[in-house]
Amino acid sequence: MTGAARRIWGMLYRHLALYRRSWPRLLELAYWPTLQLCIWGFTARFIATRLGSHPAGPALLTHAGSAAMLAAGTLLGGVLLWEVALRGQTGVALSFLEEVWSRNLGHVFVSPLRPAELVAALLGISLIRVLIGVLPAVALAYFLYAFNLFALGPILVLFFANLLVMGWWVSLGVVSLILRHGAGAEALAWSVLFGLTPFSAVFYPVAVLPAAVRPIALALPSSHVFEGMRAAILHGSIVWSQMGWAVALNLLWGAASCALFARQFRIARERGALLSIGE
Repeated sequence: MTGAARRIWGMLYRHLALYRRSWPRLLELAYWPTLQLCIWGFTARFIATRLGSHPAGPALLTHAGSAAMLAAGTLLGGVLLWEVALRGQTGVALSFLEEVWSRNLGHVFVSPLRPAELVAALLGISLIRVLIGVLPAVALAYFLYAFNLFALGPILVLFFANLLVMGWWVSLGVVSLILRHGAGAEALAWSVLFGLTPFSAVFYPVAVLPAAVRPIALALPSSHVFEGMRAAILHGSIVWSQMGWAVALNLLWGAASCALFARQFRIARERGALLSIGE
């Protein structure tokens, strides 16, 4: 194992040890995705039973012939996939804040650890948090509502990857603001991606948005992912142009977020702010 790999693993292990010794932390990871799944799942069941003719039951959403049931399926798919972006973003931001709250950030960078290695470790722990948080909700969606997210097929990997990467570059922007503004920006770790939800077309097409805000939606990778998801569920087709836009926008925004993080980290180190963040 190279020196860089050892340092990244050391940071990963530091955070993994927190979860290994604390079952409430593990429970919290799955709590919000599961809660959202239950709320929207029962809403989807209500919609399908009111607009369709099939009685409510655990296999409600397996009857793909009903337009109402397909609409309910798009709601559940949107909830589960959006949680990937949300958990990915909070996974990076909160792991960084763990270092701030424990007054460990200065000690970390007294070591040979480089900023890129810290980011790599944060992305790794974020991926682990996403899997722990979202997979139980996916399983629950199948057992409670007979909704199988994996029925989307291999395209699901692209949906997952694009939303995860979006969560990562949003979190790097949040971390940059924390480096710049200190504790006053900590609340952004929970709120930024929620603020983008109306523009991400999670539960409805971009076409229903007012014309003035559609450019905002089209500038986000998430809107293209969810347009592609709806096409896959409702029509069984893969819209590759939507996936192309999602990948291109993730590359563009990701590069901008990395540049912003590198700049703010350099400024924070020059000013000695790494030792005083959170005070």
